[in-house]
Amino acid sequence: MAKFIRLVIHANLPEELQPLDPIARNLRWCWDHEAIDLFRRIDPDLWEEVGHNPIRLLGEVKQRILVRLAGDDAFLAHMERVSERLRRYLEHQDTWYARVQKNDGGNDGPEWVAYFSMEFGLAESLPIYSGGLGVLAGDFLKSNSDLGIPLVGVGLLYQQGYFQQYLNSDGWQQEEYPDLSFTELPIRPAASPEDGGPVVVQVPLPGRQLQARVWEAAVGRVRLFLLDTNIEQNLPEDRTISFKLYGGDRELRLRQEILLGIGGVRALVAMGREVDVFHMNEGHSAFLSLERIRRLMVGGKLTFAEAREAVRATSVFTTHTPVPAGNDYFEPGLITRYLADYAGEMGLELEELMGLGRLDPANQGERFCMTVLALKCSAHRNAVSRLHGVVSREMWRGLWPEHEAEEVPIGHVTNGVHLGTWVNKDLSSLFDSYLGPAWREDLPHPEVWERIRAIPNIEIWRSHERRRERLVGFARQRLAEYYHKRGASAATISDVTEVLDSRVLTIGFARRFATYKRADLLFSDPDRLARILGNRERPVQIIFAGKAHPRDDAGKKLIQRIMHFARETRFWSRIVFLENYDMNTARRLVQGCDIWLNLPRRPMEASGTSGMKAVFNGALHLSVLDGWWAEAWRPGLGWAVGRGEVYAGPEIQDRVEASALYDLLERDVVPLFYDLSDTGIPRGWVEMMKESMATLIPTFSTARMVEEYLVHFYKPAASLVHQLSRDSYQGARELAGFRQRVESTWDKVKVEEVLCRAGALPRVGEHFAVEANMDLGGLKPEEVTVEAIYGPLDPHGRFREKYSLLLEPGEKRSPRLTTFGGRIEARWSGPFGVKVMVTPNHPLLCDRKGWGFVQ
Repeated sequence: MAKFIRLVIHANLPEELQPLDPIARNLRWCWDHEAIDLFRRIDPDLWEEVGHNPIRLLGEVKQRILVRLAGDDAFLAHMERVSERLRRYLEHQDTWYARVQKNDGGNDGPEWVAYFSMEFGLAESLPIYSGGLGVLAGDFLKSNSDLGIPLVGVGLLYQQGYFQQYLNSDGWQQEEYPDLSFTELPIRPAASPEDGGPVVVQVPLPGRQLQARVWEAAVGRVRLFLLDTNIEQNLPEDRTISFKLYGGDRELRLRQEILLGIGGVRALVAMGREVDVFHMNEGHSAFLSLERIRRLMVGGKLTFAEAREAVRATSVFTTHTPVPAGNDYFEPGLITRYLADYAGEMGLELEELMGLGRLDPANQGERFCMTVLALKCSAHRNAVSRLHGVVSREMWRGLWPEHEAEEVPIGHVTNGVHLGTWVNKDLSSLFDSYLGPAWREDLPHPEVWERIRAIPNIEIWRSHERRRERLVGFARQRLAEYYHKRGASAATISDVTEVLDSRVLTIGFARRFATYKRADLLFSDPDRLARILGNRERPVQIIFAGKAHPRDDAGKKLIQRIMHFARETRFWSRIVFLENYDMNTARRLVQGCDIWLNLPRRPMEASGTSGMKAVFNGALHLSVLDGWWAEAWRPGLGWAVGRGEVYAGPEIQDRVEASALYDLLERDVVPLFYDLSDTGIPRGWVEMMKESMATLIPTFSTARMVEEYLVHFYKPAASLVHQLSRDSYQGARELAGFRQRVESTWDKVKVEEVLCRAGALPRVGEHFAVEANMDLGGLKPEEVTVEAIYGPLDPHGRFREKYSLLLEPGEKRSPRLTTFGGRIEARWSGPFGVKVMVTPNHPLLCDRKGWGFVQ
């Protein structure tokens, strides 16, 4: 029998059109409007048919069209402009990061940062994302590229990606998993730096070695490495490990996370990337810490304790999950099966490895948690909004029982969105005219955005109206396709093409359909909602979109309920649900809606970046004060449902907040939208649009977010790399030795006495001395940090505000006691408190509170 032969046929581009291929293969095109227009210009209908995939477009477009374009001077000039923009972008040396390094002397920034994530949402044509986490990761790579930060991404390449959603005739969500053709994606096999051959890494599984092929995607200046197990060398069940994103059972999830963490580190080694800082985007990749420890133990001849300190100091962990159930847990037996041999390679007892993933290492019945592993193996930890930081510190305080909740060492870096990807082309042109080119710079100054207030109302409103009109047209088309696929009559399809109205106040609600996001809160009082939407003088319409997790029947029921309401006569043409939510649909919605609605049950929304995308395009945000909105909102920047109140139960909360939502719509939102001037412009509404954009865009862009990660995490971590690794990791050995000393003596460290020398009647503006007499238990004064925590107190004796003063060592009061002291200014009248906190101190310790030794 003849052997089956496989070939890959490439597009036959005429010589004049050869620049199209490198443009298509670098995902920089997806945040360059002129590049997108270039591909659409080739064949507008085919561009939509191939899902905005330029590789497929060039492979499927008719040859006669390519021949015609090769002789089209206008098209060639357009192509040359895009090609030149890409070339200049990639070759540009004077990036924001290069300037920062130059100003700082060039010695304290990372050589390379590796950013690990289970999903990356870069473009709808590369469907390896499910929702907000992946889109955030994609925006993060794009901003690192724009700013010139030396970063690589690491993820998995899914043969089927996340599911495509279709709704049956009763509105119940069904899932489809079409196979991806990797030859039609903007990726290529990674090339070995040694011989240029394909890169394949081995990952340990029980009784065998899993083989993983490495692929590479270009994201501007950044490279994204993706691992794929669907290769012939693997067993059939192992080939499916990288098939589906968030598909399968717990065992498959564990295999995927072993592949991502352990395999990802090995892929970087195989690619010759010497990485300074490792950043885990959620706990899925936490096994990378074990692989890094193992490599240091084998290659650097370090003990486990020494290797762990080196890995902790150079690891960043970002948690996105505000509820315990959202974190990955594995039964002890499953971890035993998959990691017992691996623990042996590290010279560890299995229970010691298990302890890294448990709140209580001694509890052999406790499940292994990936988030706990990541928290224990990272010195730099953050939530993704200020409120989420509060929630996370409370959720994980069991890891640091010595701390009060607010002292738990988890900070926050509020998420952002990538301007170039999400801001509409029309609006971008308006920004060019009134803000100048400065708004497109790496990290524009906030003063640039203040110029938005000077844009004439009529121009910004007409731009917004055009975008709403395009959204309505898009929604009608998608609905017609939905009914056509289900065999609807011609009359029904004709009716669908007339739903919605491009002149009507349009609300968007699109996100993952989890119950806590309360997509059905609007329907708490259907009759009242019908009156709001059906008002003849001031009508309102709502566009819904989103997917429920395949195993979340409660979320699917939410979708079904909304579909049923949408088909009622009173809601027909005023409520629609768009099937198969993806980045394309998201762009249309955030760019065309007037209101972006978000109704999570506080405090369960970690961040909520969809609202940022809408605000950046001039939509006004109407949301519960949760996630990013809790720190962004103020009167005049949109609307808040409630004021962050705490309720006795979810039923009461839903009832009160539904009523508040209806009140806002009836009293504030709808009247403002329809309060038109003589020229037909809602001046108050447009002024609020401009104020919202001018205030929020510079604060909630990924450029600001990336800068915070660099300053607060990457640079401090990178500064320790050479210190810890010098002289065959002598620094790591010293730090581990110091920790051992602290562990053996800390129970002897005591704050014997705290004195405040404030006089009989201390007054505002006066300074008074604070002294702490301490028994250091054998540690030296320079080996501890002693702080006075002080501030005004509330009626319950808790700090209303907290401040810190470092106390300096002074005289020894006795052979056993050392005095630490400082002076505090009394800046408040009323109850005032002072306490002393003691933590270990070492020049190489970047995470004093994280060690868990506190007095």
